[in-house]
Amino acid sequence: MEFVSAAAEGRYAALVRAAAESVVGLDFDGTLSPIVDDPEQAHIHPDAADVLVALAAQVRAVAVVTGRPARQALDLGGLEEVADAVHAAGKDLYVFGQYGNERWSSDQRRIVSPRPPAGLASFERELPRVLREAGAAEAWIEDKGLAVAVHTRRLPEPTAAFERLEGPVGELARAHDLVVEPGRHVLEVRSPGMHKGQAVDTLVELTGAAGFLFAGDDLGDVEAFEAVSAHGRRGAATLLVAVASEEQQALAARADVLVSGPDEVLELLRTFAADAEALRA
Repeated sequence: MEFVSAAAEGRYAALVRAAAESVVGLDFDGTLSPIVDDPEQAHIHPDAADVLVALAAQVRAVAVVTGRPARQALDLGGLEEVADAVHAAGKDLYVFGQYGNERWSSDQRRIVSPRPPAGLASFERELPRVLREAGAAEAWIEDKGLAVAVHTRRLPEPTAAFERLEGPVGELARAHDLVVEPGRHVLEVRSPGMHKGQAVDTLVELTGAAGFLFAGDDLGDVEAFEAVSAHGRRGAATLLVAVASEEQQALAARADVLVSGPDEVLELLRTFAADAEALRA
């Protein structure tokens, strides 16, 4: 765990003081769960449940904000069980799935979701042809319901395949009025307009948060970082945590704290909760 500057350490201290009025937002893959070849096996870090429950006791709310479908995040994270403990303590746990298109909370135990975007079904029908023409026919296509993800991580040369696919998949998406969210060896195609920054804004509106910590690892978290920074300029206490990786450095320049993976994310959250509890005592 590394603070990027003395000013970042000051922002951490300010957020500790504002913990009781703050929200902690966390990406799932690469942040709470290690990156793995098969996303369906990306189970949450074994220490995460205990850390999230302890953290929730010190803040206004905890939220998982992910590109995954909300149901996947709930199941892979055991988050319904975490929510039981959080809710019993009078606090809230939120899950925003598919970049905020889906919402679930410990208070209302159901997933609120829109209809799939127009054009997604025809995009998916045409996608195998595009993959074949790009020499990446074996890329894994994941149907998320509201989005389609093309994964190259399992291919022999995942980075080269990703680079070959980025152009043609983007062109096909635009032809169907969809957008592409590039990630770590994945291209996610979804409807325009919704992103994690809007999920941050919704959380602030729902909770009245005066502080916000967000931790993420990928391009899909950039809008969340920008939204948190905007709240900071309006006077909120904020802290931005980036999981640095060789694959993706987009968040590092925006971050207050750099960590190496889920182990260090949880170390930071554990320390933050302990510091907030000590200050309150």
